[in-house]
Amino acid sequence: MTNKIAIIGAGIAGTTTAYSLAKQGMDVTLIDSRRYPAMATSYANGGQLSASNSEVWNTPKNIINGMKWMFKKDAPLLFNPSPSLEKYKWILGFLAATFDGKHKSKTQETIELAKRARELYYKISDDEGIEFDLLKKGILHFYDTQKELDIAAAKASWLDQEGMEWEVLDIDQVEDLEPALKSSNNQKKLAGGIYTKSDASGDIHKFCKNMHKLLEEKYAVKSLFNTEIESIYKDKDKVILSAATESETTGYHFDKVAICAGIDTQKFADILGDKMRVYPVKGYSVTIHLEDEKSKKSAPQVSLLDDPKKIVSSRLGDRLRVAGTAELAGKNKDIRQDRIRPLLGWVREYFPEVSTENYTPWAGLRPMTPNMMPLVFESKAKGIFYNTGHGHLGWTLGAATGDLLAAKILDAN
Repeated sequence: MTNKIAIIGAGIAGTTTAYSLAKQGMDVTLIDSRRYPAMATSYANGGQLSASNSEVWNTPKNIINGMKWMFKKDAPLLFNPSPSLEKYKWILGFLAATFDGKHKSKTQETIELAKRARELYYKISDDEGIEFDLLKKGILHFYDTQKELDIAAAKASWLDQEGMEWEVLDIDQVEDLEPALKSSNNQKKLAGGIYTKSDASGDIHKFCKNMHKLLEEKYAVKSLFNTEIESIYKDKDKVILSAATESETTGYHFDKVAICAGIDTQKFADILGDKMRVYPVKGYSVTIHLEDEKSKKSAPQVSLLDDPKKIVSSRLGDRLRVAGTAELAGKNKDIRQDRIRPLLGWVREYFPEVSTENYTPWAGLRPMTPNMMPLVFESKAKGIFYNTGHGHLGWTLGAATGDLLAAKILDAN
């Protein structure tokens, strides 16, 4: 008898988990509180499928920088010092993970997940014909000081590997790879860069939206949207979900449930008594609509990472996505102009001929664990599973953790 499996959350974690299960013939129902898939954290991120940006943040340098930036409104990392028990517990966990001696091993584990996910995205693109502005042009990390470039180049000794080539470039090679950085109006002189040719970029929202359509039409996945899950519990061998829609509250019975609900996953873990610490780390982006030919020609084609400023960009057809900054401010979803302004300023600084007149700002809450590692495991309540905690690497890791969770669910049959 085919298992009836519910997946709570229709972002990148939920849709990839649903895909891996549906391909194995499972009876899958995708549930989301919003009207459409991928309307929260999977809506407008930086677009990078970046094994090269998988280094965990638990380093003394990042702690020192965070303290320096605490009261600087346009800082790459902004810590709101207002009292919050959950925030301070998370920070203590982050500090513990910084000094546990596992920085390199955790980074290597994340890189392997990222490479696995990237190949899965390529396979899905080839096998299913899903369009999501996939661009296989690598990622160019660039630096404006020789000191920062030398520090990054030194990481080649433990990061350079098959699928994540760590090629150090001088300024001429950087400009040859991405001519948009050679603009005569660009007054910012770069020291050089690092090119990871195996990386890629694409539109996470377009992927999830088209994946959802494929799941319904080809794999008979059912959808319950505009549906808020209010409670979850076990009754013998069934998992019971109490769900509220716009008009009524309904109970649903499933054999198994996968919780892929981003920051809201913590709520379910608390209900079920599972140990988890996922905190919302806000990230911002702007999507610049390249409406005139000069902007289209002047905008970069290669996906970029300004490592010192922690700003990334990806070309998504006739759009340029620019994203960055991390903000610890709880579940606040407000789009602050003082956090958007540095992203637009970055475009004007490096690509002055790109018009920023027409842009769409966005802010999303990334579900992040203190040690920066995603969580894929079964609850103490058997038959309930989790897939969350990807932080800023949700798009980079999503296909791999979805596939891993599907395997755990199938093995539990």
